[in-house]
Amino acid sequence: MVSVRLTKIAVIGMGYVGIPVAALLADKKGLDVTGIQRRSQRSGWKIDVLNAGKSPIEGDEPGLETIIRRVVKKGSFRVTDDFSVIQDMDIVLIDVQTPTDGADHKPRYLSLKEVSRHVGTHIKRGTLVVIESTVAPGTTQHVVQPIIERKSGLKAGEGFYLAYSYERVMPGRLLDYIINLPRVVGGVDKVSRDKAVQLYKRIVKAKIYPTDILTAETSKTIENAYRDVNIAFANEMAIVCESLGIDVYAVRDLINARAERHMHLPGIGVGGHCLPKDTWLLNYGAKKYGKFSINAEFVQLARKINDYMPIHATEMIKSALAAETISLRDAKIALLGVAYLEDSDDVRNTPAYDLIRELEAYGAEVVAHDPYVRTFPEAELSRDLDHVLKGADCMVIATKHKPYFNLNLKKIKKWMRTPIIVDGRNVVDRAKAERVGFVYKGIGKG
Repeated sequence: MVSVRLTKIAVIGMGYVGIPVAALLADKKGLDVTGIQRRSQRSGWKIDVLNAGKSPIEGDEPGLETIIRRVVKKGSFRVTDDFSVIQDMDIVLIDVQTPTDGADHKPRYLSLKEVSRHVGTHIKRGTLVVIESTVAPGTTQHVVQPIIERKSGLKAGEGFYLAYSYERVMPGRLLDYIINLPRVVGGVDKVSRDKAVQLYKRIVKAKIYPTDILTAETSKTIENAYRDVNIAFANEMAIVCESLGIDVYAVRDLINARAERHMHLPGIGVGGHCLPKDTWLLNYGAKKYGKFSINAEFVQLARKINDYMPIHATEMIKSALAAETISLRDAKIALLGVAYLEDSDDVRNTPAYDLIRELEAYGAEVVAHDPYVRTFPEAELSRDLDHVLKGADCMVIATKHKPYFNLNLKKIKKWMRTPIIVDGRNVVDRAKAERVGFVYKGIGKG
């Protein structure tokens, strides 16, 4: 019997990108995938969960646990903390977090640099390396490439191949978006690019757009800055409508009645791994590697507007309590939802962080509920809604999880000390809440 050589792939970083892409690749004939994850106190537990054929990602994630179970059972996927396995790999995908840090929002590439050193130390000649993490324009060739070249003694485009192809995933649609959204693939040279395109053709059904690395990196950061700007517009208009005493959602419906208009949804803030930082990555790359100094002011203003929304929500809460002669210092606030996105467990850069800090700065007691998030050090967290709402002076809806659309308001009013709702996601029917006896305030609800 003739044995068929497997293409061995390492996926570094078992998060919201690495897990689904590794599972999809491992499900294809002829591909053998090893996930690599540091065994840290915060995320090391993922190794054992994944090797047991389970998904560590909670929330509504269609198909993910099924495919993980299947590929683990057939032996085409496993996870380790041993970076030396890279020496056996034909392809290495890098999917680590790339946050920004400090008042100047500079990229913090500690994980990316560390992983690049591991790759350079263990890589064999002819390996394809693909960066999937979102980075500032210029990072792959000015940060990652030199590290791998120095550590390996190989040159990109000759001794190894280097490409960049960004993810477009969203919790709740991880598999769907990887398979069905168009893919952009940039290479340090044509051979690198073509090899990466052939890889993604194994799992992507949509069109694949080949380009150079810098164009691919820039398109990701501009794509997310575009969305951030549109959300900022919706948020500012929500505040305008509050001031005018009208409902921003009614205004939005009228605007979007024109097919070529699409006003986004306002809310209590913007979270996730990408939007809160990609504007800063774009600006950093343009300043660092651009031919002339540029400061992208428009997108930075959008960032400031979106960052302001938890502060605005705090002012709404303070105002509602004051009308009942209650100070924030003496109030218990029940926060419903700490994930940044509905029906997910993703708390990366969630606006709940800033909202809790603002409330606690006034001395308020904050108790949080989330049906999907298992740990949240920023506040006391419980999956017992009764416990969270009992004796509360204000119920704040920060995430539009499906269970929150079916709240029994009559029962909740009996649990609470003061019946106030501040709705940051347009979840509760205002007329219904007021009929039951709640004081209702909502983002964009004048």
